[in-house]
Order: sequence, then structure tokens, then C-alpha cells
Amino acid sequence: MSVSRKSFLIGTAALSTTALLAACGSSKNSSKSSSGQGDGKTIQVKHVFGTTDVPEGVTRIATIAWANQDVVLALGTMPVGFYKQTWGVEDGSGMLPWTKQKVDELVAKGETAPTLFDDTSGTPFEAINATKPEVILAAYSGLEKEDYEKLSKIAPTVAYPQIPWGTPWRETITMDATAIGRKDEGDKLVADLEKQVADTVAAYPQITGKAAAFCYTADGDASKFGFYTTADPRTAFLSDLGMKVPASVEKASKEKPDAFNVDIASENVDMLSDFDLIVMYGEEGDLAGLQASTLLSQVPAISKGAIAFVGNNNAQAASTNPGPLSIPWGIANYVKLIAAAADKAK
Repeated sequence: MSVSRKSFLIGTAALSTTALLAACGSSKNSSKSSSGQGDGKTIQVKHVFGTTDVPEGVTRIATIAWANQDVVLALGTMPVGFYKQTWGVEDGSGMLPWTKQKVDELVAKGETAPTLFDDTSGTPFEAINATKPEVILAAYSGLEKEDYEKLSKIAPTVAYPQIPWGTPWRETITMDATAIGRKDEGDKLVADLEKQVADTVAAYPQITGKAAAFCYTADGDASKFGFYTTADPRTAFLSDLGMKVPASVEKASKEKPDAFNVDIASENVDMLSDFDLIVMYGEEGDLAGLQASTLLSQVPAISKGAIAFVGNNNAQAASTNPGPLSIPWGIANYVKLIAAAADKAK
């Protein structure tokens, strides 16, 4: 039931408040020379560190952090490299199942397998440079300015729009797709995913309008309970599923607009009384421990067992941080788990 720091970092963001800062335009490339693509025109993408000019027609695309590689793969292109995935990976491949499936499909068509960058000791500049990228995508990341500047010396780099680890899945797709000259395809991908989500949710009307929060415990300690704010994609995605953000989560999110999670001391659990249901890492067997807590058992959602446990450090758990490939892979089971929790919230 515990949630690691790694799982904090792999997902997070505001659905309605984070403005999309990506813009597409053409201009002469005065700041960077790339591989001589096209006629020297560039695509401009705005982000937290400024504006990046990406040469039109790039084909060697590297990505860092989380989900960016899935945007490129979903558009049918193989990245030259991306970060090795660890949290949620169960087969030792360095890729989550939805990523691996797409990579395998493209390899079968003759594409070269990507380099998997190991970020265990920080941003792997040398490994990224070795792939000779023409652009580096990091629309969903926690990229620091110093690292951004170093990466920009390797290739034009697109950082996140506003909040570290806070880019909603739609904006991640739009920014990354815009940067590689495929904005229209990115828009279609977003529309297709929205339809898939809507079609799935339609089969479970009991979840509509429920006040739902994505929660966690720290290191398995029930006394260290918390929830993800509206500056986190996991919380934002619950709204995509037709549920509403509890007033207590909205309030805490406004008080700490740059935070993606809020720890709640056990003595303050009364603020969680407006949760109809909870989504959290862990297994069904963890419910007994929460209900055994004198204080947490006072939370109606916990006392009723209205909790959707999504696993811990497995693919299902990782898929709760939505992306262009993880949504199709996990949406059916995810919504089914939430619907079962909603049934107990009545």
C-alpha cells in the first residue's frame, strides 16, 4: 500500500489550470543548426524555460522522463532513445507493457530498437548525445533548468509548460506532437482517446458525479496518509472519468498550487469526510489495516470500503498516470475497479 518517491515523480498535474503554452509557427532558424532538415524553417514551442525552435522534418527524436516516448510511439514513429522504465515494469524489459508492445510492433516492421537511457544517477547526457537526436522531448517531466541548458547543447529541447511533473496528458500529446511537426495527428490522437474514455465510462453510470480522490500512504504507514492535488495527472484523470474533485482537495490545491501531493496528519482526517470514494495504490488486503486505524476508520470512504486499490509497483498501478498508450491499455480494468468502489459508496 506504500507509494514510493519514484511513483510520485511519474505522474502529476492540473487539468484545468495548466495553460498549454505550445505554439506552432515558422521562422528562420537563427539559434540552432540541426541536421539540415527541410528549408531551414522551424517549429516554435513555448515552455517554462522559454521558446525552442525545432527544425521542421526531424526524424531522430529522443525523449526523457515519463510518457513522452509514448506520444512519439503512438504516432507511429520510433524514438532513437528514451528513459529506461523501472516503476511498474514486471518483466525486466525496461519498458512498461504498452510501450514495449508498440516498440515490438515497429521493430517487426524494420525499425531499429531504441536506446534505453539509464537515469539512475541523473540525466544521462552522454548516452542521449550518442543517439544523435535532432530534438529532445520533455513536455512531461521535472527537468531542471541546468539540465535543460545542457540538453539544449545536444539538440533543441522542449521542456514542460509550467509545473514540474504537472503536464496533463492532453497537453503532453499536443506539445510533443507539435514539436515534431505532427500537431494535427496529435489532436486526432487526443480526440480518439477522449472517445475511448467516454465509451468506457458510459458502461458504469454509478461513478458519475462521485467525489473521488487519489490517495497514498507513505512507506506503508497508515498514519502518513495523503492525496494528490489537482496539479497531478492522476487526480485530473478522475475528472475525465466523470467524477468530481472533493472540496477539501480543491481547497488544499489552491493553497499549494505548485504541490502535487498533500500529506494529512491522522488527527486531521476529518477533512477527508467529503470523499465518496478513494483510488489508491495497494491491494484489497490493505483495507483491513486502514479500517483498523482509529482515526482513518472515521473517514466514510474507508469505513465503507469504497476504495479502488490499483496495485503497487505493477503495470496497472503505473497506468493510472494517463498517457497515449497507457489509457487504451488500462482504462477498462481501471474504470471497473472504480465502479466497484462506487457501489460501496452508496
